[in-house]
Amino acid sequence: MEAALAPRRTAVPAAAETSVLTLTVAGQLCGVPVLGVRDILGSQAITPIPLAPPEVAGGLNLRGRIVTAVDLRLRLGLPAREAGGPPPMSVVVEGGGELYALLADSVGDVLALPEAGLASNLPTLDPLWREVCAGVHQDVPDSSGAAGARLLIMLDVERILDIG
Repeated sequence: MEAALAPRRTAVPAAAETSVLTLTVAGQLCGVPVLGVRDILGSQAITPIPLAPPEVAGGLNLRGRIVTAVDLRLRLGLPAREAGGPPPMSVVVEGGGELYALLADSVGDVLALPEAGLASNLPTLDPLWREVCAGVHQDVPDSSGAAGARLLIMLDVERILDIG
């Protein structure tokens, strides 16, 4: 009598996902790869840097190291933050061996988004944004996990830091 063989179980590969730190700039949901984030800071004292491009807000001190602060609103061609409004948050990233603080209106959650869900830039996206974006994720879930009609613009940090 032959023994019945148990069916073989094959591992189903998990869909490739990318962890993304969400941030908001002038009401637009954006994201950066979380593996490139070195630190997240609240309101910081920023010292202006003479003769710097307008999108360079200045420098800040991060544990004794000078970090160049880049205002994402100005870098993306958006209006400056209103005086008296909430101060920006800083997302510290590395580029070319230096640290930079990306100034965002707010910092949100870390989301695991499927790599297959990253679509190419929309043809209607402003040319300046197309230049610095790595693509878009549609129907990004909100903080409660509910799927919604939110559009997340993935920022290409290297292109954001290519100022001048």
